Amino acid sequence: MSFFTLLTACHGDLDIVQKSEVSANSMWQDEGDATSAIYGLYNRFRSTFEQGYMYWGEYRTGLWADGLAGQTARDQIYQNQIPTNHGYANWTDLYTTINQANLILKYTPEIEFVSEETKNKVLANAYFVRAFCYYWIGRIWGDAPVLLEGFESDKQEGLFPGRDAADLVFKQVGDDINAALSHMPASVTDRKLASQASINMLKADYNLWMFKVRNGGDAALNNAATAVAAVLGNGNYSLVTDYSSIFKNEGGPEVIFAWSYLQDEHTSGATNDWLVPSQYISPEYIENPVKVGSHQQWCFYTADYKALLSEYENDRRTIVSFQTFFDDKKNGTFQWINKYAGSWVSSTRIFDSDVIVYRYADAVLFDAEIKNAKNDRNGAVTALNKIAKRAYGVDSFYSNTLTASEIDALILKERMKEFAAEGKLWWDYIRFDVVFEKNPFLVGRENEQNILLWPVAQASINRNPNLNQTPGYDK
Repeated sequence: MSFFTLLTACHGDLDIVQKSEVSANSMWQDEGDATSAIYGLYNRFRSTFEQGYMYWGEYRTGLWADGLAGQTARDQIYQNQIPTNHGYANWTDLYTTINQANLILKYTPEIEFVSEETKNKVLANAYFVRAFCYYWIGRIWGDAPVLLEGFESDKQEGLFPGRDAADLVFKQVGDDINAALSHMPASVTDRKLASQASINMLKADYNLWMFKVRNGGDAALNNAATAVAAVLGNGNYSLVTDYSSIFKNEGGPEVIFAWSYLQDEHTSGATNDWLVPSQYISPEYIENPVKVGSHQQWCFYTADYKALLSEYENDRRTIVSFQTFFDDKKNGTFQWINKYAGSWVSSTRIFDSDVIVYRYADAVLFDAEIKNAKNDRNGAVTALNKIAKRAYGVDSFYSNTLTASEIDALILKERMKEFAAEGKLWWDYIRFDVVFEKNPFLVGRENEQNILLWPVAQASINRNPNLNQTPGYDK
């Protein structure tokens, strides 16, 4: 039995302490224990992000609003009026994931493996997950505890940490990315676990953020360029011709890293919130073509965002990003998102679609962004036109006469179309420095302290006297 099936959460400062029914010495004996721990880690990893990926990564953009119904907790995020008791102000799940990675990194080096490559793959995956979580923590909360030792008992020291400076959080991300790359065997091409390609995608993402948002300078930009070049030069990945197939052919050549979900593993995920309740639809139109979900449609794109997504009639992405149907018998118009809709089996929606975190189109558009930052405008437009060619079926859709600022604007515009409902656009808005311009709920709010960060859950502060509230949310 996996170590993680024997753990139960214990309330503490961060709610990450783990109580085990077996001792560490009896658990971490052989490579089977370590590899089981990795699968347990990924189970926790994907669970942590099944809703948070959208709440933290997209719902704050001003591109989302109520669907057929609404909820106050969602409206607070859309409108960037986040209270300290909001459910996604709680970082417990992220730190629980980190804690599991820390335990793997603590015990695996002492275990004897038949193959050193297998051991290195285990370590690389733990470093990758920890880097990913700290990267999101740093962007969501800024200052935050940096914890590198695994907690196994509520008697351990360090259970009530304070918030470390954001600089330390982001430094740890970089250190962990480098450690993951140094350990990951080049032969690994997993798409549902880490690989050199997925680690390099995280490296590019992180270094672009450091360059554009945290004054990382040319070193960060060059690191991003190196990471993207490694992905683009990897023959295991490519742009597929049919955009819709990306979300049907799981593990296809465009997918670099995805969270894998099987039946009953993603019932609480964000994707369920974008479909139409079956009771609203005439029976003959269910799955013909209307995709129905298991509960209310809680959220959907704004009218302005739908207009952008359907700007060009020949854009092959539009019908994947959303579809519209008029039910003549109900005299109603309904819309839904076709990405990650899962399977329809025996009149039941099964949410078994993998959720893609990084794909080849990301690498192409990162490449365009990097080249533009390096004043290689022709190279940037060439990369941008690869995405436009697939979308519109037109060669040289964008002109080489564009200015650098025009190219950046078009890269962002294509990202908004390419990655709708994929949990990326909030970070894009910040990285391109347009968040106070494009989000109508943030216009004129530039001077509000830490408005782009989240508060720390008040419940965490109440339990831990060493935690302080994010300035700006402490009034």
